[in-house]
Amino acid sequence: MSLRVRSQTPDASGVVLDITPESAGWRYVGFRVVRRMPGQAYDGIEHGREACLVILSGTIDVIGNNERFTGVGGRKDVFNGPASSVYVPAGTPYRIEAGSVAEIAICTAPATGKGRLRLIPPEDVGLETRGQGTNTRFVRNILDDKAEAESLLVVEVITPGGHWSSYPPHKHDRDAYPEETFLEETYYHRLSPPQGFAFQRVYTDDRSIDETIAVEDGDVVMVPRGYHPVGAAHGYDLYYLNVMAGPRRNWVFANDPAHAWIVRAPVTDNATGE
Repeated sequence: MSLRVRSQTPDASGVVLDITPESAGWRYVGFRVVRRMPGQAYDGIEHGREACLVILSGTIDVIGNNERFTGVGGRKDVFNGPASSVYVPAGTPYRIEAGSVAEIAICTAPATGKGRLRLIPPEDVGLETRGQGTNTRFVRNILDDKAEAESLLVVEVITPGGHWSSYPPHKHDRDAYPEETFLEETYYHRLSPPQGFAFQRVYTDDRSIDETIAVEDGDVVMVPRGYHPVGAAHGYDLYYLNVMAGPRRNWVFANDPAHAWIVRAPVTDNATGE
């Protein structure tokens, strides 16, 4: 099975991408993208799964648990500042009503229904700059491992054209905390300008997985295990939305030993990671 999943024409409910644990052949991460026109709605409920609704572009209202969040979002596209998001506990019915042309990512993972429906505004998103030189990228932590959630980890990353990201290559596929944690992961890629491309490699130490994928605007790359670096082509800025989940809600990774020298070279902190 290919690790790349491509966006499709919206179906009747606006779904352009739908990755489930069953379709991916794994246990934890689910990822869906919905596009709605002004006045259109999307009704959802994630049984046994919590959700983070990330507004990729446009403006929506979100209704659930007798609460209504009005005018959520508003950015032109994913390159224009951090997202507005809404956290939805497992088993909570929710409704999305589009106030403009809108695109929403629905990120899911196993949960029991703890927590509360809540808005995560852009000002609550943790911002980081990682790396230096052509390894510099800009990270927006929507749900990091210190945020209130049961399984989900959600982060946006902007990688300028010509730069590398998730680099040096790292993995998180062993349930061996505190040395490493097991986390499945999806990368949802967008490009600016949109006709561009980037490259992502997913590989394991034994090369039982070894795929190098030319990703285009709207593609998802699934990372069941292994290292997963990304390179953005010159002239095309790359955005990706990461969704991670596993048996333990901590992000602890291990660099590829063959390339670990990069972080031992005279490089500043924050040279690793997504």
